[in-house]
Amino acid sequence: MAFAASLAGPCASQALPDATTAGLASIVREREIAFAQTMADRDLDAFASFVSEEAVFFNGDQAIRGRAAVVEAWAPFFDGPLPPFAWAPDVVEVLESGRLALSSGPVTAANGEAVGRFNSVWRLDSDGVWRVVFDKGS
Repeated sequence: MAFAASLAGPCASQALPDATTAGLASIVREREIAFAQTMADRDLDAFASFVSEEAVFFNGDQAIRGRAAVVEAWAPFFDGPLPPFAWAPDVVEVLESGRLALSSGPVTAANGEAVGRFNSVWRLDSDGVWRVVFDKGS
């Protein structure tokens, strides 16, 4: 009981998730949708909160390492009143261990045209929050 009480707060729903892979996949799907919403909302600070401190995002074949570098590289996408692209998950899978997940789906240009596909690996961090550790589009 004391353990559960210590988890109260804004992350409590993530800290005590449905432990089935389907339940965890639902949480990761919601996180991915909220992550994409940061682009629509033009909120770079919120975007940063979804990125692991040790994340590796790819720009083509070049790896961008660490939250600060990822946020710096993505900052130009947050300039201007309209987002240059959007994304949404159509696949989410979670390992049986419940610690890693893959989300993937289409990336669309501002005009709605499909221009690629994203692939993100999420990790359940020690604070009970899912964050992106790897991201690579194709």
